[in-house]
Amino acid sequence: MQTLTVVVPAYNESEGLRDFHARLAKVLDGLDLASDVLYVDDGSRDDTYAVMCALREQDPRVSTLKLARNFGKELALTAGLDHVTADAAIVIDADLQDPPELIPAFVQHWREGYDVVYGTRASRAGETRFKKATASAFYRVMEKLSQTPIPRDTGDFRLLSRRALDALKQVRERQRFMKGLFTWVGYRQLPVVYHRDPRHAGETKWNYWRLWNFAIDGITSFSGAPLKLATYIGLATAALAFVFGLWVLGKALVFGDPVRGYPSLMVVVLLLGGVQLVALGVIGEYLGRLYVESKQRPLYLVDEYHPPHGGG
Repeated sequence: MQTLTVVVPAYNESEGLRDFHARLAKVLDGLDLASDVLYVDDGSRDDTYAVMCALREQDPRVSTLKLARNFGKELALTAGLDHVTADAAIVIDADLQDPPELIPAFVQHWREGYDVVYGTRASRAGETRFKKATASAFYRVMEKLSQTPIPRDTGDFRLLSRRALDALKQVRERQRFMKGLFTWVGYRQLPVVYHRDPRHAGETKWNYWRLWNFAIDGITSFSGAPLKLATYIGLATAALAFVFGLWVLGKALVFGDPVRGYPSLMVVVLLLGGVQLVALGVIGEYLGRLYVESKQRPLYLVDEYHPPHGGG
């Protein structure tokens, strides 16, 4: 019989975790395959892990994985997928914005031969216009910059086949942008369009500062375009400065050189200095990531792992 593991990374999700599992359990009960659930606690500060353990006692299909600290969602997701031994895995968040009821459709497409079946959001209920606009802009920028085509309006909610999981296990980079890695592995992929619900309970852990850093991670992980852009801006600025220098020289030769020009001098100095700092900042982002990779630290550390204590 085919087997399926649902991987659920969570950070401070104790308020809605029981309701999430109740809906998920109903879906799994209706599947004609052996299924289990792996909850990953990413160093939560509330009683999220205690709730996970309680769910494991109530449902023999549940396993729990507790990380040593908060490593971030991308690494918590990696830890969960590393522990999957089933024929396929479903990735879903615990906030019920992504409906578990869509899982049977994912499984059906998997059986049709697709290795990655991902959910594409037709709408994003419960989010501000600014949040929707920035998210839309991010996906479109990634689409233009990345050599790996990353689907628009697509999160982590998806199914991965066994060979897609095995391919992901070979990718051990530390600065991880999972949405890009899911696409990078290739194989047969299929979108399933759905309407995203508002958060069921609790508050989002993604403020705009974290989203900004997440966007930088995504762009620098899958595109060298910022480095090229810094080069092009530098060349264009140097060309403009050269033309301006010729103009200043010609003006001095024709009209003499009175002691004037302080405003224009300051504009040029500030412009060149600003461009140089931006270029250094872009280089620094890439250099910092190379430094992190060079240290070869483990992606994550496990505090506790408890497998399911019953059959699916």
